[in-house]
Amino acid sequence: MPTKPVIMDPKHSVSQQLVPCVSSQSDTMLKEAELKNELPERNEPCGNTSEFPFNRLLRLTTEEMKFNMKVKSITPKPPRKPKLERTFSLDEKGWRRRRFRASQESLTDPNETGSSSGSLQEVTTSPLNLTTLVRDGHNAPHSLCSPQSTSLQDIPEPGDIGNSTDPPSSLEISPPTVTSGPQELLHGVTASGNKLRLSRVLPPLPLPPLELNVASETLRTTNKIDPDYVNYKHLAQSKLLRADSSLSDGKLQSCTVCDNCSTTSLKSSFSFLTPIHSKDIRNRNYMEGSLLASGTLLGADELTRYFPDRNVGLFVATWNMQGQKELPSNLDDFLLPSGTEYVQDMYVLGVQEGCSDRREWEIRLQETLGPHYVMLYSAAHGVLYMSVFIRRDLIWFCSEVEYSTVTTRIVSQIKTKGSLGVSFTFFGTSFLFITSHFTSGDGKVSDRLLDYSKTIQALTLPKNVPVTNPYQSSSLDVTSRFDEVFWFGDFNFRLNGGRMAVESILKQNLEMNMSELLQHDQLIKEMKKGSIFKGFREADIHFFPSYKFDVGKDSYDTTSKQRTPSYTDRVVYKSRQKDDIYPVKYSSCPGIKTSDHRPVYGLFRVKVRPGRDNIPLAAGKFDRDLYLLGIKRRISRELQKQQALKDQKSSLICTVS
Repeated sequence: MPTKPVIMDPKHSVSQQLVPCVSSQSDTMLKEAELKNELPERNEPCGNTSEFPFNRLLRLTTEEMKFNMKVKSITPKPPRKPKLERTFSLDEKGWRRRRFRASQESLTDPNETGSSSGSLQEVTTSPLNLTTLVRDGHNAPHSLCSPQSTSLQDIPEPGDIGNSTDPPSSLEISPPTVTSGPQELLHGVTASGNKLRLSRVLPPLPLPPLELNVASETLRTTNKIDPDYVNYKHLAQSKLLRADSSLSDGKLQSCTVCDNCSTTSLKSSFSFLTPIHSKDIRNRNYMEGSLLASGTLLGADELTRYFPDRNVGLFVATWNMQGQKELPSNLDDFLLPSGTEYVQDMYVLGVQEGCSDRREWEIRLQETLGPHYVMLYSAAHGVLYMSVFIRRDLIWFCSEVEYSTVTTRIVSQIKTKGSLGVSFTFFGTSFLFITSHFTSGDGKVSDRLLDYSKTIQALTLPKNVPVTNPYQSSSLDVTSRFDEVFWFGDFNFRLNGGRMAVESILKQNLEMNMSELLQHDQLIKEMKKGSIFKGFREADIHFFPSYKFDVGKDSYDTTSKQRTPSYTDRVVYKSRQKDDIYPVKYSSCPGIKTSDHRPVYGLFRVKVRPGRDNIPLAAGKFDRDLYLLGIKRRISRELQKQQALKDQKSSLICTVS
């Protein structure tokens, strides 16, 4: 049965485009569209085509369509060798230049001129369908073409196409419909000029939503960029989003996503710094020390970045060393007490009757705390020592550190009794730390009260750092000039009632309930009267008296003096704003037995407020030499420990000769 080819209008194009027809001889037409972009030109006329517009094909009768559906296999004629006007490479660059038109109107518009030159460069390994969408009311079949060959040898000769003058049928081409199935990849091929244009291909399943944050939990977990990301809070803010990512590794397209990794996590593959907008730099109040400025070093944004809840962990300890030269072999139980999962942000230690080698004591502290901490400041007054350690990434937010001393025993050549005060401002909160050694003796309560009064009047702090709240300050009380005050030391207040009464209470099963024993405490009585430590508070005591022990033993004084066990070593605190200081733990360290006193420490959570940049800053200064010595000592001790374990294992091996 003769077939009727497709007729195209030559008036719209000089170089006619090959259009597939549905016939018994055209079932093996062009399929490998990727190997060419333009089809061979036709020189012969297409018959009488004046009555057919370019965007219409030959209409087929129902009988012809039924006949074509029954055709099983056809042996095509040997085609002519096609004339390829342009050769395209299948490199990556050509692939990225592919452009698909999303509009259906542009797919059917014969006058559309914009087309990707590499739109037919895809290489597939499976056969594709070249489908023509035909409709005839409600009864026309959806697709009329069968799978074609992928070889260029199956392209029919131009002379076999378009020579019929039969009138068209009632069938009419409709705009192509985009499908997502793999066999419908070339569904809706449209002629435009002398090129074939493909319709848009949609994925078979909806794509997952693109997260706004590059450093999402899934991505960081998969790539193991930040294993402990769950410990950080997500602080993403719209004003911190930026279009260009500094975390890009060259493979991510920064134009497709926004990056706020710096605010999501303190760790990333490249940087944790928060992006700074140029408009913030242009702002004239950027360095004027305004509390409301977004870029201030001590402002609210920086404080929230490091302390989202604006609470700082503080370790305060006091210890009377009794002037012993020998230091404990290990300070872990003292500085890193059991029951605390995390270390603190600041460590402040006061020593009374300190060892003769003060530098060795500081090296041991640095060795124990490790490389995450640096010594911000250290001061001494005779045998009174105070050391302030802080996390090394927080030294930029500290003001200049100032100190002052008071001597309460003038007769003594060696200053063993007195007070040492150290003060500085952290962000916008001022701190004062005082360590004291008051007059000793069971009945010398009045002398200890005089030591306290002299201390609060004689300490000249602050000096250069401005007072945070001058309206509530008093020249007669140094503690009124600071927001947070910690006073610790050997206050020498005793337990009344004599040793026999105290020992009888200690022999009872107290279960850490010291309320009966504290009824005899001199300091608690004086604080209730208001004669000492006005405005100060002390955490609940749940540990045994820290004085006086036999050196190296857990027994109280067994010498002829038979001193009464007492709570001589104390830590009290005071805050300008109510509830700014919250005690977390208050205890002693019974494991250190090199002195007749046990170290006493307190863990506190202190509220910090933002400040201004108009105060004299410490500029990141710390004792670098001490830092290096402590780290070297830490490494050498670890190597010695490993060598000792190795020697121990080797000594257990028996050899038989």
